[in-house]
Amino acid sequence: MIKKEKIRSIVDEYDKNDITIGVLGSHSALEIGHGAKQEGFDTVVVCEKGREKTYTKHYNNLFDNFLLLDDFEDMVNEENQEKLRELNTLFVPNRSFSVYVGYDNIEKNLEVPLLGSRKLLRTEERDIEENQYYLLDQAGITKPKMFENPKNIDRPVIVKVEEKERGIERAFFYASSYEEYKERANERINKGIIDQKDLEEATIEEYVLGAKFNANYFWSPVNKEIDLLGFDRRIQTDLDGVLDLPAKEQLEIGLSPQNVEIGHKGATMRESQLEMIFESGAKFVDAAREEFPPGIIGLFALQGAISKDLEFYVFDVSPRIPGCPCVEPTSPYMKYKYMKEVGPGRRVAMEIEEASKKDKIKDIVT
Repeated sequence: MIKKEKIRSIVDEYDKNDITIGVLGSHSALEIGHGAKQEGFDTVVVCEKGREKTYTKHYNNLFDNFLLLDDFEDMVNEENQEKLRELNTLFVPNRSFSVYVGYDNIEKNLEVPLLGSRKLLRTEERDIEENQYYLLDQAGITKPKMFENPKNIDRPVIVKVEEKERGIERAFFYASSYEEYKERANERINKGIIDQKDLEEATIEEYVLGAKFNANYFWSPVNKEIDLLGFDRRIQTDLDGVLDLPAKEQLEIGLSPQNVEIGHKGATMRESQLEMIFESGAKFVDAAREEFPPGIIGLFALQGAISKDLEFYVFDVSPRIPGCPCVEPTSPYMKYKYMKEVGPGRRVAMEIEEASKKDKIKDIVT
């Protein structure tokens, strides 16, 4: 792990009045760019050749600098790191950054200050011991019952297994018994969607019957307070296509939906339940600080469902910027606090501005 003293020494060399906000060209990069511009910051986007036009052509007004690479992983090459440091870059992690640059590179080789915790990024993976489920347990946050052995399935479950061809995507399927599990797993293996090896590493968790909500937060190390940016829900293909059909046709077509996330839509929650959502976020912040100091910095999300008993079950954690640009235009919660619309990107920029004024940039980076 890159030592905090190294990152702090880099920040010491930065011109605090000329900070550039950086992001990988994927997964909410436009949100970060827009928010930075709202607060008057320069920006840099790291793009991979062949998938750069969204940033360099269609929305190039959001970015002042472009770092175009053959492969995202080339970001750790010294000449590219030097370019980012010369711009006084504070880099905001997103999911694509974790996947394409890679945890080992982020933890050991990337000497660019991150606005976020590089220690926490790896907890998103379910195949390590101290993962997001471990943190939820340490926080005392309710999560679905987990099944180590599929033979013990005694209720509706969702099986989360990597796709065979696209390891960053998961091919979810559902079952209510071991017999259904075997039938539906074999169906997907035969269709080439998953393979047996990945099935053996799959997560099997209770399927919570409830309303789905992704709760998006911001923890401020500068002001020591939590913000609720708002809620979103996922749009998934080809699940949404199947659900658009009448029930009879859903059964007749015999498809195996893969639940590939393609978009998001905004949501609001009954005011009487907001305190529960704030409490869950605060408990997660406390647990992350205890287990992986300095803990959460900036944006994170708890994805879950509200049961009929009004309990918040969390089944997924995003320890970085969530991929939900719909939050700013659809959520009222930040407007209630700041008297203006504040999305994830703008909230990041506001924190950098505040940290710069108070000489606390070192407190918001790792």
